[in-house]
Amino acid sequence: MELRRKRAYDTPSAEDGFRVLIDRLWPRGVSKEKAAIDLWAKDIAPSPELRHDWHAAPDADFEVNAERYRAQLHNESAEALQALVDELNGRPVVTLVYALRNTEHNHAVVLQGVLKPLLE
Repeated sequence: MELRRKRAYDTPSAEDGFRVLIDRLWPRGVSKEKAAIDLWAKDIAPSPELRHDWHAAPDADFEVNAERYRAQLHNESAEALQALVDELNGRPVVTLVYALRNTEHNHAVVLQGVLKPLLE
């Protein structure tokens, strides 16, 4: 399986495979048709508190916020994580779609790292 990341504001393509929106909120200004989302996994997104902290200082505290998100995924979001793994198993290409501008320091990077070993 190939697990990719892409911003919600980038043009969808056939190479994206199964597109999963991993944000709690729908991306501002993006229509459902334009987004071409196959699954909206909002229960897997960072909690509102963590999302706020992440937006306040996305680069400065990346590792701290990433560790908090990993803990959230394995504790209070464990059922949602397992449901997502079950949904994605067997799909050749999956793209995690997110809205943040920062493509290197965001929850999609963390989620991709958590999902990879679970989907192999």
